[in-house]
Amino acid sequence: MTKITVQNTKVTILGIDGQDYISLTDMASAKDGDGRAADVIKNWIRTRYTIEFLGTWEIIHNPNFKVVEFDHFRMGAGLPSFVMSASEWVERTNAVGIIVKKGRYGGTYAHKDIAFEFGSAISVPFKLYLIEEFQRLKAEEQKLIGWSVKRELSKINYRIHTDAIKTHLLPPEITRDQASKVYADEADVLNVAMFGQTARQWRELHPDLKGNIRDYASINELICLSNMENLNALFIEQGISQSERLIKLNQIAIHQMQVLGSGDTDRKLLK
Repeated sequence: MTKITVQNTKVTILGIDGQDYISLTDMASAKDGDGRAADVIKNWIRTRYTIEFLGTWEIIHNPNFKVVEFDHFRMGAGLPSFVMSASEWVERTNAVGIIVKKGRYGGTYAHKDIAFEFGSAISVPFKLYLIEEFQRLKAEEQKLIGWSVKRELSKINYRIHTDAIKTHLLPPEITRDQASKVYADEADVLNVAMFGQTARQWRELHPDLKGNIRDYASINELICLSNMENLNALFIEQGISQSERLIKLNQIAIHQMQVLGSGDTDRKLLK
C-alpha cells in the first residue's frame, strides 16, 4: 500500500496480484468530500458509457467475465430506472477490474486503467495530475528496485572478495579481532578508492545517518564497487601489495564512473 497526493487529495494505491489498484473512494472525495464519495462512484458507474468501458476492459483482461450479465446491464444503462453499485457489478459479472474492500484500507478500488478513466468524472485536471503522480511513483519504484538489485550484487561479490582475503592474506593462526581488522582494512581499500574516504571517516562526517557509506551509494557507484570487489580479489590472488592495489582500483573507479556517465571525474585518493 502506498499513497500519492493529487491536488491536495491523498489517494491510496494497493498492489493486488501484481497489479496496481487505485482507490476510487479517495478520488471521489476530491469532488464532493468523503460523505458523498459512494454517490459519486454510483453516478459514474450507472452511465452507458461507463458500463461499455468496464465491460470491454473485462472482456480483454478477464476470461471469467460473465458477458451475458454485461449485455443485460448494457441494455438498461442510462435509463432513469437503472441503478448500479460497484459491489453489484463485481458480484453479477465476476469482474476483476473493480474491487470492493472492507476493513482496513476499505473502499472501492479499480485497476489503474479504470481509475484513470474514472478521473474524468472528477475533473480533467484531476485526471491528468493523477496520471502524472502515478507515473512519478512508478519511476521512483523502478529506481529503488534497480538500487536494491545492485546493492545485493555488491554484497554477493563482496563474499568473493572476503574469500580471497581469507585464502591469501590471513595467516594460519589469527584471533577473531585480528581477522576483523584485516577484513576492515581491505573493505576500506575499496571505500577509499571509490569514495575517497574510509568507513570511519564517513561515519564521523555523517553522525546522524544510519547504515554505512555503501547504503547511500548511487546505482552507478554500486555497479563500480561490484566490479572493484572482483578485481581486488584477483589482485590479492596475484600477490599485488595493498598500496599498489589501492592506486589501481582508484584509477579503475575514476574510469568506470566516467564510462557510466556520472560526470564525476574528480575522485582522488585522500592525501
